[in-house]
Amino acid sequence: MEKLRRLVSQIAHTPPSERHTNLPTSQLSLIPLLSFASSLYGFAVFLRHRFYHLGLLRQSRLPVPVISVGNLTWGGNGKTPMVEFIARWLADSGISPLILTRGYAGGDEAKMLQMHLLGTSAKIGVGANRAATATSFLERYSYMDPCIGSCFKGRCSNQKMGSNLESDKIGAAILDDGMQHLSLWRDIEIVMINGMNPWGNKKLLPLGPLREPLAALCRADIVVLHHADLADNENINAIESTLKKIKESMPVFFTRMAPSYFFKVKDNSCKLPLRSVDNTVVLCVSAIGFANAFVQGIERIGALQVDRLDFSDHHLFQIKDYYREPEILKHLDPFEVLVLCSELQIVPRKGHTEVSYQDLLRQLLEAKVSGINKP
Repeated sequence: MEKLRRLVSQIAHTPPSERHTNLPTSQLSLIPLLSFASSLYGFAVFLRHRFYHLGLLRQSRLPVPVISVGNLTWGGNGKTPMVEFIARWLADSGISPLILTRGYAGGDEAKMLQMHLLGTSAKIGVGANRAATATSFLERYSYMDPCIGSCFKGRCSNQKMGSNLESDKIGAAILDDGMQHLSLWRDIEIVMINGMNPWGNKKLLPLGPLREPLAALCRADIVVLHHADLADNENINAIESTLKKIKESMPVFFTRMAPSYFFKVKDNSCKLPLRSVDNTVVLCVSAIGFANAFVQGIERIGALQVDRLDFSDHHLFQIKDYYREPEILKHLDPFEVLVLCSELQIVPRKGHTEVSYQDLLRQLLEAKVSGINKP
């Protein structure tokens, strides 16, 4: 199965003009079947959106604002780091966020979020039916009356201290991987794009990496180009040109994954500086959507030589990865196993900064809450 995933992924990221020169016959023979399946998938996507538009399928609404963080292609777009970034920002602002994630492939992302957000007011609900998960959390913790504006103006400072029961009440929901989860209404749509490989071959699944046609970007309130530090200006400008053709007024921000430190698997309380891998030979083992960014990040840190072992996104290892089963990595002696910790950062570009990003989110939330309060 892993081999088949690799073959399909390579096809999806190879432009049609380069197929016959870059792909072996075994992969070329798969294209007609993948093309047929892609057509069926596209028709199903069209019908699904049409049914929601006509009211034949209905969206559930939550009593708190919902921020969707999603993407147009599979994996490697920085969705989950952005979810963590927004959750931490809301919690620091006195608004307790509820993260809704489907818990795909063993729930590794949910476990990572729980670890990174420990000590904050963020809550994490796991389940394929995000509306039902949200309902159970809202019943358990209750929710704040819409007060986004007053919280950002400092009137909810008592919640930051954790000394008031109100701090447990949910003030906003964050929908992880939410762009295609149409069954739940969202108030803000954030779409993440991989700045190093935005559209692949521009074909729908499974022939290409697109979950929806590019025109779906018109639904976005904000677009974020991830891995902006690794993409060259020519590619970034081309992506921005495509976005403007779809939606002229689209706000575009830029992010990167900034390595922070390492820790040893045998002692995760001990943080090691990034220079710990200087002049060493490193094997990068990953099962993420876009491993190139991870490998290039290690190369930039200063390793003498970097080799790689890539698995498909959320690959279910027989020997599980750190967030699924951290104990297993303790048995890899005599090799030293380090876990790289990184954080999402807004890259200042064209006047768009972390402050302006947060200001825009606040303005959008306040506008939505004002609409909720209107009779």
